Order: sequence, then C-alpha cells, then structure tokens
Amino acid sequence: MAWKRPIAWVLVGAGTGVALCLAAGVVLCENAVHVPKRVTLEASFAHTDKRTVQITASDGAVLRAWLFAPQNSNGNYVIALHGISDSRAGVMGLARLFVENHYAVLAPDSRGHGESGGEVVTYGLREADDVHRWVDWMVASEHPRNVYGMGESLGAGVLLQSLAREHRFSAVVAECPFANFERVAVDRVAQRIPGAQLVRNALAVPMVWSGFLYARVRYGLDFRDASPETALDHSATPVLLIHGLADTNIYPEHSKTLAARNPGKISLWLVPGARHTAAYDAAPLEFRTRVLGWFADRRRD
Repeated sequence: MAWKRPIAWVLVGAGTGVALCLAAGVVLCENAVHVPKRVTLEASFAHTDKRTVQITASDGAVLRAWLFAPQNSNGNYVIALHGISDSRAGVMGLARLFVENHYAVLAPDSRGHGESGGEVVTYGLREADDVHRWVDWMVASEHPRNVYGMGESLGAGVLLQSLAREHRFSAVVAECPFANFERVAVDRVAQRIPGAQLVRNALAVPMVWSGFLYARVRYGLDFRDASPETALDHSATPVLLIHGLADTNIYPEHSKTLAARNPGKISLWLVPGARHTAAYDAAPLEFRTRVLGWFADRRRD
C-alpha cells in the first residue's frame, strides 16, 4: 500500500535521529569527563615557603596541591580552585594576590587534572567532597584562623557545591560559576550549532539528555545533581559572585540565578566588558578591593 511508504520513511527518519542523538550524547559525555591534562608548571613567590601536599579522596584518587605560606602570614588560608582543562598553575595570579596580602594559599589540581588522580571529571559530584577533605587536611595540619575559598569557572561551581556540606569557610568568592550543570551543558552544546537560538537549544537538549543517560549507565554519575544553586539552599556561607557581562562561555544569567537564591548571603558583582574569568583584567583595582575586602570583613576570629 502506497500510504505505508511515508509512514515507513518517517519511522526510519525518527530512528536515525534517535541514533544520531545517542551517538552525539556519548561523544559529548566522553569529551566532558576525560579532559586534556595541562602540564603543571612550577611557580614560586618571594618570601614565601612552598611545598607539595596530597590527600586521598573518597574513591582512592590521590589529589595533589601546592601550599604557599608567606613568611608574614596573617594565619588565614585561601583554597584557590582552577577551571576545566587547566591546572593549579592557572590560579597563580590569584595566589600571588593573596600571598602578597599575607594569606596562605592552597592550590590543588582538581581530580582528572594536572598531577591529581581520578578516573573522570564529575563537575562537582565528587569534587565537592574533595574540597571538604582539603579543608579537613588544612584544619588538622595548618590550624588556620580562617578558611576562605576562591574558584574560577568549574572551580567556582565546585566550590559552591561544596558549601552544602562544608560549613567551615568564613567566606568564598566564585567567578563565572554555572548555576547547574544541565543548564550550562545545553548552553555550551547550543553554542556549537548554527542557526537561531531557539532552534539551537531545541537540538542541544536531547543531545545533553542522551549524554547524561550515558554517564549514568557508563559511570554511575547523575549530572542532574551537579547543581550549585541547590547547594546554596543548604548554606549560610557568605558568597561573592563575580561575572563578566561579556562572558560568552558561561552566561552571566547563571550568576544572576545563583544570587537570587539567597540575597541576604550572596552578593553579585557584574563586570562590564569582562570576558570569562577576566574580571581582574577588566577592573584590577576594583577586583582587588572587592575580593580582599570580602574576606577581611568576614573573619570569624
């Protein structure tokens, strides 16, 4: 019967579309959880003692970090967390800022990055507990007066997710975080698809869903739970969010969403002209004043 042919064509087309979507999801997931490792270049600062330290994560992964302790330390410590496909060397500009202002700095290689172990990158699902364990180590080994956190991009998202459990931070700063991983994944996939925004998002959503399904089956990871905005509902830690208004990597709307979760504890600085994690480049004096002031005004001692 001739009328059956169009139906068959539709079914074949639909099946092909589903297969392509699933294949795209697998590729997207594998690229997301296995990132290229950047070489961790050496760094040092004048009048500052530096040593390499390590801890063991809950899954047995060995995580490594540099600890910088200025000789004129004020007794306060900052954990500085880098972004995706980077290493602890990527936060040395921040480390210098803090060390020069008498803070000790712990700069870890996130799991799956640099010299740290870890089979896959999990966008906060496991990294949030890694941060908790670093604070455990710091409190037991270094006895800090105050513990602060500063994260950029992925590091910002990880830092915020850690706040659901880790309550020992006196204050944290998160530059260019994502509100939740599903949302930023759709944004990033849509950016690679030509056409109108509505069409790009419509095509990106099923690809991300199929990638999340693959991650659940292959790695036991539910990326829907990688959510800084949910973590902030369970935290009373003061948070300064910084986001460049010219950021096309993680849109400023992510930080706006996060700031709305708890306006009493969360402050938002939107930086005109700043691209992704480039607020310091756009407004160096204001960056220094805001970040250092945020920590200094929220000491617990």
